[in-house]
Amino acid sequence: MNVDEATTGRDRFHDLVSRQSRFVFRVAYSILRNVQDSEDVVQETFLKLYRTGAWERMSDERAYLARMAWRIAVERRRTAQLDDPDVDIACGGANPEQAAMTANWNATIHRLIDALPEELRQPLALSAVEEMSSREIGKVMEIPEGTVRTRLMRARGILKQKLAALLAGTRDK
Repeated sequence: MNVDEATTGRDRFHDLVSRQSRFVFRVAYSILRNVQDSEDVVQETFLKLYRTGAWERMSDERAYLARMAWRIAVERRRTAQLDDPDVDIACGGANPEQAAMTANWNATIHRLIDALPEELRQPLALSAVEEMSSREIGKVMEIPEGTVRTRLMRARGILKQKLAALLAGTRDK
């Protein structure tokens, strides 16, 4: 390989990183809910991709990168055993009481989602946060598209039941 080919390869990889790093970050953040850990996953994903040379053979780069980042983030979460996710709330002019209520509600929603079994939480996060289609989620998770739809339906049903019970308990007080 001559110098021009190496430069062209680096430029193509740089373009890939520029184009997809935000997407990879969002996939990692949907699992970890921690900015620093998600940034580490982005770096690790692209470092592994570059070292193996797999980036030159990807047929569907979004699916490949999502699957790779997903696995790294899940492993990082598993080894770190995070207790509660950090919740970053942007309050555009809300009063402190409203901001506290919103933060509490968001933390509750995150806890309910975190309590879902892994097989239901993963497709829900990819669908809701990344706005990926059932087909894309199936590629990322390496499961049939019909299974993705079933898991999404089950996850949403469980969340709906838990939220309804939670709201009913709040109204009774």
